[in-house]
Amino acid sequence: MTTLKTSVLGIQFENPFLLASAPPTANIESIDLAFEKGWGGAVLKTITPDNLEMIEASPTYAAFKDHQKVYGFENIELLSHLTIKDWLKGIQFLKKKHLTKIIIASMMAPVQKQQWQNLIKTFNKSRCDAFELNFSCPHGMPEKGIGMAIGTDPELSAQITRWVTEVSKKPVFVKLSPNVTNIVEIAKAVEKAGANGIATINTVQSMMGVNLDTFVPCPSVNGKSTFGGYSGRAIKPIGLRCVAQIRQASKLPILGMGGISTWQDAAEYITLGADAVQICTEVMINGYGIIDSLKKGLLDYLKSKKFKSPKDLKNKAIPQLSSHEQLLKKKKVHPTIDNTLCCKCGKCIKICHESKNSCLAFVKDRIKLDKKYCAGCALCSIVCPQNAIKMQ
Repeated sequence: MTTLKTSVLGIQFENPFLLASAPPTANIESIDLAFEKGWGGAVLKTITPDNLEMIEASPTYAAFKDHQKVYGFENIELLSHLTIKDWLKGIQFLKKKHLTKIIIASMMAPVQKQQWQNLIKTFNKSRCDAFELNFSCPHGMPEKGIGMAIGTDPELSAQITRWVTEVSKKPVFVKLSPNVTNIVEIAKAVEKAGANGIATINTVQSMMGVNLDTFVPCPSVNGKSTFGGYSGRAIKPIGLRCVAQIRQASKLPILGMGGISTWQDAAEYITLGADAVQICTEVMINGYGIIDSLKKGLLDYLKSKKFKSPKDLKNKAIPQLSSHEQLLKKKKVHPTIDNTLCCKCGKCIKICHESKNSCLAFVKDRIKLDKKYCAGCALCSIVCPQNAIKMQ
């Protein structure tokens, strides 16, 4: 019988879909609602020592969209505004009401051993299932020397991981940033320091755009702006790359995230080594109710493949990854044109001529290929507005 149940580090997940540490997990009532709707777990909005100041700007969001479809999302929001006492009480309430749901407490503190250890010791006493160390927030926190300022330094990342694992009584995931030259170096450093798992990716540092009338970057906060964290569908290729690179270098469990909006996205992450996935931006755009289609879609897919659980899907794509040098280069694919679909717009001919090879041309009102000049790059199939070109 096929199931969505899976386990990570001995933690039993009823399904592999978790809410990421973000606005959808900022308060207890919201998480309660998400659990009612069927989410497998939640990573709490990042908890800090009560004396760490959190003053928000407004507005905090900007989007890259076409009409109403959001492709990319930028935010400059900071961390949790709830006190430690609020979270301890909230975790107790949630675990009592939702026995099967997983709660992971996201943590951040100044680079001081006592502050990190005090925070962890306090939540050791709670009913949360694991910790996630936020070494990767790309806005606001790096200015204080924390967040991404930690996660871009392998030695500092390792040091704080050691501080935490010295006192933690729960599994420790380290949340890594894509805003580094070599994410594997950071992953190996925290693994060596005792991390039990990896969570990746956090948002990509970005600048959404500039208002060409006022010359103020977006989002405008009283005429000023700053770099923010980019999320949403547009960053999925970056997240997939990071998860795959870490999986090739490490056997640690991975909580994968970045641009997941459909069950297919989640399945791709799992094939590249993720044990479970986290979702934020799609929830912020369309609400907690997306969990129904996520669960149904993944379950139906697993059944179609005759897989018993998400674990059977894990790592399926990894053997097909290789270096560029190892790729087969003797054979080339070439375009075939379905003239019943072709609208004769000539875009493929124009782009081929202006970009590379000039191997396509109109001959008697049909597009013909001269293989002698074709490099097999597939650009023509990408730009075709009718999906009339296939590479074979």
